[in-house]
Amino acid sequence: MLDITQFDLLKKSSAKSFNDQKALIKKVMAGREMKCETCGSILRLIVPEDKSTPGVYCGKGCTDICLDFI
Repeated sequence: MLDITQFDLLKKSSAKSFNDQKALIKKVMAGREMKCETCGSILRLIVPEDKSTPGVYCGKGCTDICLDFI
């Protein structure tokens, strides 16, 4: 069972991860050339019109962020 300190650390790391991904998505959607942190390949944005699962992906599949466009 998690105590309060462990839960706070988990909450902080989850919030940081979420905010980092949100910033990355914003940069890619703005047209900036961003690289995958794992393999270094360029991230690409797939939009719903491409008839594929929309999101931000790298060529090797290391980065795989699915997006839900409304």
